[in-house]
Amino acid sequence: MHLIKHIIVWSFFLAISLSSNCFATRVNVDTKERQSHITPVNVAKHSGTTHGIEASSRSTENQVENGVMHIADSTMITLGQEGLKIESSNGKFKLRLGGRLHADASFSRHEDFLDANGNRIETNNGTEMRRGRIGFEGTVFNDWNYKGQLEFAGEEVELKDLWTRYTGLALANITLGEQKQAFSRELQESSNDMLFIERSAMNVINGAIVDRAVGLNLSSHGQSWAGQVGIYGDSIATKKRQIGADKGWAISSRVTFTPLHEKNRLIHLGVAGNFREPNEVDTALAPSLRLASKSTNMSNLSLISTLIENIDNIKMLGLEASGILGPFSVGAEYTNSWINRKNDESNLNFNGWYGEAAWTLTGESRQYRRGNFFRVIPTNNFSFLNGGTGAWELAVRYAEADLNDGHFKGGKLTNLTIALNWYLNHNIRLMAGYDRALKITDSSLTKLDGNNPKNLNTFMFRAQVAF
Repeated sequence: MHLIKHIIVWSFFLAISLSSNCFATRVNVDTKERQSHITPVNVAKHSGTTHGIEASSRSTENQVENGVMHIADSTMITLGQEGLKIESSNGKFKLRLGGRLHADASFSRHEDFLDANGNRIETNNGTEMRRGRIGFEGTVFNDWNYKGQLEFAGEEVELKDLWTRYTGLALANITLGEQKQAFSRELQESSNDMLFIERSAMNVINGAIVDRAVGLNLSSHGQSWAGQVGIYGDSIATKKRQIGADKGWAISSRVTFTPLHEKNRLIHLGVAGNFREPNEVDTALAPSLRLASKSTNMSNLSLISTLIENIDNIKMLGLEASGILGPFSVGAEYTNSWINRKNDESNLNFNGWYGEAAWTLTGESRQYRRGNFFRVIPTNNFSFLNGGTGAWELAVRYAEADLNDGHFKGGKLTNLTIALNWYLNHNIRLMAGYDRALKITDSSLTKLDGNNPKNLNTFMFRAQVAF
């Protein structure tokens, strides 16, 4: 059954993404004759980098004959590199259907570890369908936007985004529903756009607390800045946050600045804050939080892992700095987390950071819009027939996560990641990655000889289709 599901999803995604031209039809509806006519429309090949839905409005033509008005309503349906688009004749209603498929493979060396109970434990090598998503987004009456995503990953089906946004105010946009919280450049980036297959070691802190949640968000932007603030409950998938309480609440905010923003030249600075408080529960079920960093998504080997109990509240601060200069880009991010605890338990202070650099060997620049970075779009699509090479990108990252604080030992991880990415066209990307755990201290893992674990080498590969 799972094989059939994967074949269906693969076939659907490839049928759309491999299309290098944009096909369209115009649907004309004659209300008097109660007939519809579908007419092919020639649409030029796409060359832009549009994210979302952009289309010009078209007028409705009305005709009067024998005292009866015939309404010929024209709707444009377009199939191209941005997925399937449908737009009403007056431009007030728009719908885009899209999705993604990420097929991963990974294997590790030097994985001779023992867990806290002395049992031998290894990474899980092999292949997996990391994620497959079907999504929709669109516009209603010009100033109401909406979005929804359904993800198929492993044996689970999960609702990702599900929100509606009002854009009719000059001051700010208002978003209500399941959405990403306003914190961290790395978390804001789509998995379609990340330089690396896995997020950094710093995400051991961020991912468990400030990922998606149901909430109300206000966002605005200017020529050189973008900002948002939101108040949130918990995620639709409550177990993701691993907080053992019945729906807490949080407030998050993120502001970014671009003191330099020119074509292929950019300086990005950002600051973010978060406060989260789990709801009160019985003392025996005091809120708890599990933080763990796996070697890969499919692995059951957590290089560092800890359980924090009796949580009263969590405060977080994030700092960001990034830059683009032609085909080169650099970035760094820092997170500090303060966890206040009940029942005379000592408060905790954790931190994590990363620094990264990338070089597009074929000369393209990364894309940027309103505080977020997007993947490279190749100037020349890969083609044996036309001689195009696509875009090639080399990236390196150094990261650290520290879950130690005084006598509390949650573990400390330092790793190095190298990536080589090949963008065949707007929709297809092949990724190869190498990760080396340079140093692991105060972990529940030990090597067979009793020493601290280190030098775990992991090789990762991904085939990505996104539209």
